[in-house]
Amino acid sequence: MALRDSLDRFEQFATDVILERRFGKRALFLRWFLYGLSWIFRFGVQTRLWLYRKRIRKGRQLGVMVLSVGNLTVGGTGKTPVVEKLARELTDGGRKVAILSRGYKSVKLPFHRRFRRRFFGKFKPRVVHDGRRLLLDSAWAGDEPFMLARSLGDVLVLVDRDRARTGRHAIREYNADLLLLDDGMQYQDIEHRIDICLVDRGAPFGNEFLLPRGTLREPPGNIRRAQYVLITKSVAGENEELIQRIQSYNPTAEIIECAHKPQYLQNLYDPADRRPLDFLKGRYIGVLSGIARPESFEGSLTKLGANSVITARFADHHRFNDEELRDFVTRAVNRDLDCIVTTEKDAVRFPAKIAGIEKLEVPIYYLRIEVEIIRGQESWDRLIGRLTKKRDVMAPERFVV
Repeated sequence: MALRDSLDRFEQFATDVILERRFGKRALFLRWFLYGLSWIFRFGVQTRLWLYRKRIRKGRQLGVMVLSVGNLTVGGTGKTPVVEKLARELTDGGRKVAILSRGYKSVKLPFHRRFRRRFFGKFKPRVVHDGRRLLLDSAWAGDEPFMLARSLGDVLVLVDRDRARTGRHAIREYNADLLLLDDGMQYQDIEHRIDICLVDRGAPFGNEFLLPRGTLREPPGNIRRAQYVLITKSVAGENEELIQRIQSYNPTAEIIECAHKPQYLQNLYDPADRRPLDFLKGRYIGVLSGIARPESFEGSLTKLGANSVITARFADHHRFNDEELRDFVTRAVNRDLDCIVTTEKDAVRFPAKIAGIEKLEVPIYYLRIEVEIIRGQESWDRLIGRLTKKRDVMAPERFVV
């Protein structure tokens, strides 16, 4: 536990340094050290993409439509609600969708079991949802795959680092006819028919530095690989400058602007307790989160009329322990707060019951978010329409990469 806490603290410190929230000699040294490493990272990224582009390394063709949803930055673009919307509409259109995820920060099997399973046994990915029932919790599935499986309810969700073999498994065992790669833009081992790149309006290209100095996985110009660009967390009429920059890199991509709209508040420990958004108006709340951009979440609560009295931020994907939760709940009780609010992504990492608390004196809610297209609905509808029609009436030239 002590090691995990130390790693979390270092991760948070490094994140603050990267995002220019920390200053001083230690921060300056780390910033310059990471800057040097980022040039090595850039060389590796561009070399790898060049090898695939020249067909020296080849992505595998799996014989079905492969749709990738990803981004150029790490964290914070609102990808999971977009994947959910895509999967739901494609399923409603008659597709047998399988969502393939690497299961970031899910619990790993011991090394000897992973080795034996990979090289001496029959390959089998983790099946989070088999299309009929939810089979794994968030610890074994990973936060995003579990969220998608729980929200969609009837879509196949599988997890493994080797998504090419996972895709074959989904096709062979579950008759999937469309593979949706969650966070798949950098995954080149499968050939993508369509790449959708998400760009966060608030930080479209992070802080303009590549990892590990910044939050970019690739240089901004690599957005040219995408056929569709979704500008997330948009405000209508305020994206013209960003659109011009995107078009300077990729003049042919269809650009769709969307907003992540709050829907309601759901009590974590009481399924019957669902509140409308105006429940927050004028209330005094505690805000607890472990996400890449907590300020965006906190700002959305302020816009809904809430008064944030106490706030706790943890590293992205942080798995809360009982002591941390007890401490925050105690602070909320002592300040006589109306409720505690967290994100849906964080909610899946809460324990089924907080040890040491018999009865919660302050209710804990998560904010449900869904995607709404605010500009480019015609492009979105064309995409869904083409993917849900028979292949012989599709316009293949539009999907050639």
